Amino acid sequence: MSEQAQKPLVGRRDLIKLAGASLLLLVTPIARAAASRNPSILAVRVWPAPDYTRVAIEYDAPLKYTHFTVKNPERLVVDLEGIEFNSVLEGLANKIASDDPNIKLLRAGRYKPGVVRLVMELKNEVRPQVFVLPPVGEYGHRLVLDVYPLDPPDPLLSLLDKKESEPVVVESRPEVGVESKSESRPEAKRQGKPIVDRLVTITLDPGHGGEDPGAVGRGGSYEKHVTLAVAKRLKAKIDAEPNMRAVLTRDSDFFVPLHVRVQKARRIQSDLFVSIHADAFVNPEARGSSVFVLSERGASSSAARYLAQKENAADLIGGVNIDVKDPMLARTLLDLSQTATINDSLKLGKSVLGELGGINRLHNGSVELAGFAVLKAPDIPSILVETAFISNPEEEKRLNDDAYQDKMAEAILSGMKKYFAKNPPLAKSRLARLD
Repeated sequence: MSEQAQKPLVGRRDLIKLAGASLLLLVTPIARAAASRNPSILAVRVWPAPDYTRVAIEYDAPLKYTHFTVKNPERLVVDLEGIEFNSVLEGLANKIASDDPNIKLLRAGRYKPGVVRLVMELKNEVRPQVFVLPPVGEYGHRLVLDVYPLDPPDPLLSLLDKKESEPVVVESRPEVGVESKSESRPEAKRQGKPIVDRLVTITLDPGHGGEDPGAVGRGGSYEKHVTLAVAKRLKAKIDAEPNMRAVLTRDSDFFVPLHVRVQKARRIQSDLFVSIHADAFVNPEARGSSVFVLSERGASSSAARYLAQKENAADLIGGVNIDVKDPMLARTLLDLSQTATINDSLKLGKSVLGELGGINRLHNGSVELAGFAVLKAPDIPSILVETAFISNPEEEKRLNDDAYQDKMAEAILSGMKKYFAKNPPLAKSRLARLD
C-alpha cells in the first residue's frame, strides 16, 4: 500500500484517539468526584450482652479499615480510612453504658489526615471479630465489631448449680409425666419408682434481637421486644415448676445467629426447643396464633413458606460473620436424619396449638410445616410459636398487653405439660456439652 493511501487511515486513528481523549476529559471529572466522595458515618449502635457485645457502625459508601489489638490494658483499635470526623463519632463515648459486660470505653479521634481511629477499651481479654455487612433492608453498609469474652457465661453450669440446690423428679406414671405444683413429691414417690432424677430443660428462643428488629407493627412495636417479653414470662412460669427449668437463647436485646440458637439448646441437651415470634403479613387483616414445625419435604402452605423464608433471612439482617467456619453449623443445618424428632415436634405442636386456641383465634387449625433453620436440631423436639400478627393493629395492642402476654405464656406452658404427660422425657445419665 502506498504512503498516499496510508495517510487517511493514520488521520482517522488520530481522530479516534482525539475523540477518546475528549470523552475522557468529559467523563473523568465526574468519575473522579464519585470516586473521591468520602463515606459518612450515619449511626453507631451498641448491643451489650454477657455472651458478647456488638458495635455496629453504619455508613453510606464502602470504606477501607484496618484493626489490631493492644495488651495491658486490653484494647481493640480500628482505623477508618477516608472518613470525616462528624458528630456521630464525636458522641461515641456516650454509647457505652457503665454496666456493659465487655467494653469499658469507646472513643474516636482524628489519627492522621484522612484516617479516623476508634479505640475500644475492654474490661477483660476478648476474642474480637471485625467484619463488614453489605446493605440489606433498611440498613446501609455496616462495619461490625464483635467482642467475645474468653470465658463466656455457661448455661450448663447454671443448670447444674440449680440441680444441686433443688433435687427434682420426673414421675414414672405416664398419665402424670411432669409433676404439677399441686402434687407433693413424697406421695408421688410412693405411687411409682422414679425413673428420671433430673431437670426437665426447656430452651426458649425469643426471635430476632439487636440489629434484627423482626417485624414492626403499625403502632411502632418491634417483634424483638414482644418475643423477649413473652419468653421471660414463660421462663418464670417454667422455673416455678418444681422439676422444670428454662434457658433463654437471649435474655436482653442482642442478636443471636440462627445456628447458635440451636447450638445453645444442644449444649445443655435440652428436652424441648420453643422459638417465640410475632407474625407479620402484607395484609393487616391477617390475624391469629400459629404453631410451626420443621418440614423436610417443603412447606404445608405458601404462607408457611413465605414465613420460613422471612425468618431464615434473620442472619442477613442481624449480621453473621460468614468467615467463621463453625462445624456445629454444618452438622446442625445439614442433618436431615430427624424423622423421629419431627414426629415428636408435631405432638408438641398440637398440644401447644390446642392451648393457644383457648386464648386467641387460630390462624390455622393445624400445625404447619416449613423449613425453618432455627428448628433443625436433629435431636430436640422443636416448635416455632407465632403468638399473633403484630401487623394487625388489634393484635399488636394485645401483644403489648401484660395480661395477654401472661395468658400466652401460660398457654404454652400448659401445652408443654400436656405433651410431657403423654410423652415422658427419657432418662439422661448426665448433662454434657456437645462440642
